[in-house]
Amino acid sequence: MRHRHLAVALAVVLAAAATSLAVGGAPVAAATDAGPAPASPETASDRANATLVAAYPNPVERDDAGEFVVVRLPRATNTTGWTLTDGTTAVRLPDRTLSGTVALTPAPDVAASKTDHPVVSVEGRLGLANGGEHLRLRTGNGTVDHARYRDAPEASVRDFRRDVWRPLGATDLDPVRTGGGPATAFVLPDAPDLTAETLREADDRLLLAGYTLTSERVTDALLAAHERGATVQVLLDGSPVGGMTDRQARLLDRLSAAGIEVRVFDGPYTRYAHHHAKYAVVDDRAVVLTENFKPAGTGGMSSRGWGVRLADPAAADALADLHATDRTARAATPWPAFRAGRSFEPADPALGDFPTDHEPSRVAVTSAAVLVGPDAAADAVEARLAAADDRVLVQQVTVDSRDNRLLRATLRAADRGVRVRILLSSGWYAEGDNAALASWLNRRADAAGWDLEARVDEPRGYEKLHSKGVVVDDAALVGSLNWGAAAQTENREVLLALEGGEAADYYASVFESDWSDPAEGSVPTALVGLAGVAIAAAALLARRIDVVGRDGVVGWQP
Repeated sequence: MRHRHLAVALAVVLAAAATSLAVGGAPVAAATDAGPAPASPETASDRANATLVAAYPNPVERDDAGEFVVVRLPRATNTTGWTLTDGTTAVRLPDRTLSGTVALTPAPDVAASKTDHPVVSVEGRLGLANGGEHLRLRTGNGTVDHARYRDAPEASVRDFRRDVWRPLGATDLDPVRTGGGPATAFVLPDAPDLTAETLREADDRLLLAGYTLTSERVTDALLAAHERGATVQVLLDGSPVGGMTDRQARLLDRLSAAGIEVRVFDGPYTRYAHHHAKYAVVDDRAVVLTENFKPAGTGGMSSRGWGVRLADPAAADALADLHATDRTARAATPWPAFRAGRSFEPADPALGDFPTDHEPSRVAVTSAAVLVGPDAAADAVEARLAAADDRVLVQQVTVDSRDNRLLRATLRAADRGVRVRILLSSGWYAEGDNAALASWLNRRADAAGWDLEARVDEPRGYEKLHSKGVVVDDAALVGSLNWGAAAQTENREVLLALEGGEAADYYASVFESDWSDPAEGSVPTALVGLAGVAIAAAALLARRIDVVGRDGVVGWQP
């Protein structure tokens, strides 16, 4: 204890003896890590009146032009004599009164295009190091607030409140709750016509947002709506896994040539790892899918997926607002500019024709919520799982780890006595990991006495499971959110939470059908695998197969 008192006393002596640092021609008192000196009543008031909110230390521009630090001043404050320092250099705040949340920068002309906060010019060079800084906001000899960051990614803002890096321009959208309305619940591949038919009904606006677009029928619907005078706009991901295909490039060329605005996310200011949302606004209706706008998905040629068409103007407007926000982002690049000089990957569209085992159903949605990721979607899903008291049915391509936050919330529901079923994909890219996870979940459930079972899907009536759906009690969650950490924190995702037993029961009935014991009437997995090999070999021998399907002529080439 005596050593601690001695150390504190020594720190105080050193602080008092420290030399001033020359800053912008004016002295700024040196700060020490021992903490600020005792403050006068005025300094104590100031300390409660200003907070370091964020920093943008690593701009894309040369010489890091456009750096800024965001400060919140809840009430009007005279900042005469205030400085912002990293302990080596500092900038002087203006000799005037500031209030609200402002961005401090020595280059206001550059920074103004990078923040929505009012920009305030400061004297001196900010010089935020990309490797890290300890920033202090000071008045006289007192520290008003301080914050640290390390290893600044390019074009990212450090949020000091949440202690996270966020891409420049990332949104922070809360769930939008609406009164719901009549809806059509459907699944794929059973209802391959419903999406395109709904798009064809647009008279006023048709806003489509997706990961990929390779569907001829969806493209034709967009063109027809444009010709009728509707506002048609398309947003897509610029770097889908595996690359953008030549088939998609051809379809986007058609749309662009007709005068339809097509934008793809590309470049250093891309806010999210992927634009993975799958939705459309058709006049006053919202269409939200787990599937992509391609033959395998909305074309009904292979994938099990969920979808909903909701007649709810408030939900449609919320999605339209999101579409406008993303369409005007810096990285939303017009298709002609993106296309110039690029090559594209050969197309390999899915082939297939599957029976309609589950007809679309008109259901009443008593209320709905538009959930947007990475903003608040995962939080909202976790909250619903935390409140479950009857059933949780999870149908997912995969779950990335045992520690996934949504899986953990599901296990806590099982521990409370909730009936839990988890159905995972048997796709070649996920089957091994999914089987291992399902085995672990079942062992844990047996040991704990939970009413929880997990299975790897054995498809019947479709080729592969691609849905990302959840039923929680009397609510259904339909949308693009995969149960992976990256999807929850790095991707643009959209879900609709549908309240009311009718919607939940519809998807639950499909889930139970997909869940049903694969040993009953199913072909052994080994034989299915051999059949797949035989089919692939035949395709190789044929060298090319052209099939006329629901989505036009689709081909396979080696």
